[in-house]
Amino acid sequence: MDRLRQRADFLAVANGARVNSPAFVLQSRGRDDSGPIRIGLTVTKKNGNAPERNRIRRRLRELVKRLDPVSMQPHHDYVLVGRRDALSRDFATMLDDLRIAFTRPARHTGRGPRTGPRTGPRTDGLKPGPATSRKPD
Repeated sequence: MDRLRQRADFLAVANGARVNSPAFVLQSRGRDDSGPIRIGLTVTKKNGNAPERNRIRRRLRELVKRLDPVSMQPHHDYVLVGRRDALSRDFATMLDDLRIAFTRPARHTGRGPRTGPRTGPRTDGLKPGPATSRKPD
């Protein structure tokens, strides 16, 4: 098992499937190469100051060490995004949550082409506005 280190790899995994848990979010993405399983850990600044984030990261790292690699799919990248609940949640419960996350079918984020109504600036040169804003002649 290797670690993810490049920002581009983290961003690629973020566009893949995800499984939510109270203490973390597991993101995953299949690769086309025959390389080993790679895992990345991240904790955002909104989860506390540096010592708290480091503690969350250490707990997540220990979870990954205790997990059997058989439950992970080969040729995949995984990212564990730590949440604030990882500080207070029981470690055995978090380990069970991680095992369940690897077996549960992942929910795809749908961060591909949008199928819903458009928002934002138009790119076709027309001015925005409702289609019924014109007065009849």
